[in-house]
Amino acid sequence: MITLREKLTNISMALIFVLSLLLGLASLVQASGETISSSKTERAVFAGGCFWCMEGPFDKLPGVISTRSGYTAGHVKNPSYRQVSAGRTGHTEAVEIVFDPNKVSFDQLLKVFWRNIDPLDAKGQFCDKGSQYRAGIFYQNESQQASAESSLAMLKNSRRFQKPIVTEITRGSVFYPAEDYHQDYYLKNPVRYKYYRFSCGRDKRLEALWSE
Repeated sequence: MITLREKLTNISMALIFVLSLLLGLASLVQASGETISSSKTERAVFAGGCFWCMEGPFDKLPGVISTRSGYTAGHVKNPSYRQVSAGRTGHTEAVEIVFDPNKVSFDQLLKVFWRNIDPLDAKGQFCDKGSQYRAGIFYQNESQQASAESSLAMLKNSRRFQKPIVTEITRGSVFYPAEDYHQDYYLKNPVRYKYYRFSCGRDKRLEALWSE
């Protein structure tokens, strides 16, 4: 026969076991919460001529969460595509990249950026000419600035090009998203996009610039 003390002991042990489980669950929840709160994203803004052509290369990178076409480095609030394309607002077509720095670094984004622009063209990019198509790195913080300037110095020191590199490195300003029909254009209108890209001579020029 189980004595009262034994019953109380068993009950106490059971309560201790349940309490341990609850404490363990609480620790897991807290750890999960700390993981979520510690995870962060960063922004990068690059310009490389037609923004349609700049989304795809970054979308392919693991760690890139989203890309968005828009306008930056101008003096008109909430500009429209028609205003920017006329070249009177000071903006350039650009792409905003949201990324997880634990999965992809800003330095990796810079490598993709350089390989998708013509750094020697001061008049625009490929078949698109005008300041609204100028290439640039629009850094969001001092760390990005240092990385951008370092990557530019490395490219200059490589002596790959005989002509001067004219790509802009500027502190980021307001980024205005472009109209909806411009977003993910290369996915929504693949035939028109490929025709534009081919007729603009973009890939031919990139091959000439960057092929080993």
